[in-house]
Amino acid sequence: MMIGIAKKNVNGIPVLEVGKYELEKKALPTVFFIHGFTSAKEHNLHYAYLLAEKNFRAVLPDVNFHGERSKPISEKERNMQFWSIVVQTIEELNGLKDTYVTSGLTLSEKIGVAGLSMGGIVTLGALSRYSWIKTAVSLMGSPAYETLSHELLGQFEKQGEKLPFTDEQVKTELKKIEKYDLSKRPDALQERPLLFWHGKNDPVIPYRHAWDFYHEVKDGYKDHPEKIQFLLDERAQHKVTREGVLKTVEWFEKYL
Repeated sequence: MMIGIAKKNVNGIPVLEVGKYELEKKALPTVFFIHGFTSAKEHNLHYAYLLAEKNFRAVLPDVNFHGERSKPISEKERNMQFWSIVVQTIEELNGLKDTYVTSGLTLSEKIGVAGLSMGGIVTLGALSRYSWIKTAVSLMGSPAYETLSHELLGQFEKQGEKLPFTDEQVKTELKKIEKYDLSKRPDALQERPLLFWHGKNDPVIPYRHAWDFYHEVKDGYKDHPEKIQFLLDERAQHKVTREGVLKTVEWFEKYL
C-alpha cells in the first residue's frame, strides 16, 4: 500500500490531496480538513495519512493569509482579519466540494469536514450553511460565533490594545457572521453525526461554548444518541491528544 501526497491548486486555493495511489483516479469518500489560525495545511498531514489508510481522500487547503497564501501583513492586522478569514473559508469550501465532485474524485453523498481551532470554528459554521456535509468533527472549535467574538474583543482590550473600530463597525461585523452562527440555528444539524473534541484547560477557545451547545442539541438526537458525542479531555490544553486524532479518524470511518 502506497499513500501519495499531491500538491494542487484548486480554484486558486493551494491544497494538499492525500490518498492511496491505487485509488488516485476513483471517486472516494472525501474529508476536507481545515487548519488553525497561524498554522498551515502541512501541519495536519498526520490526520490525512490516517484517513488515507482507511480509503478516504483527504483534502487540506490553505486558508487566506496562511501557508502559501501568506501576505506581508503584521500579526495584529491578521488578527483583525480573523472572522473574514473564517467566513471566506466557509464560502470557499463549497467551491472546493463542487470541483472535487464534478471532477469525479469525490462521492457527493460521502463528504465530511473537520478542522482544529479556527478550522473547528469553520467546520461548525459550514454545518449551519451546507446540507451536503454528511458528518463532521470539530477539534477545539466553537459554534457560538457572536459569543466568541465578544470574548476575543475582551481579550484584545485586556492586553491594553485600543480597538481599531467603532461600536458601530463591531455591530456591522457581527451581522456578517450571524448567519454562520450554528448556536443560533441548531436545527441546521438535521441529526447529522457530529463529534466534538476539546481540552478542558484550553486557554485559547473555551470548551464551554461547544459543551453548552452539545447539551442543548443532544436531545434532538434521541433516536440516534450515538451520532453526537463530546470528548472532553480533563487535562488537555489547546493541543489535540493522540486519542483525539485517532477518534477523529474512527468517526469518519463509522459515518462516512
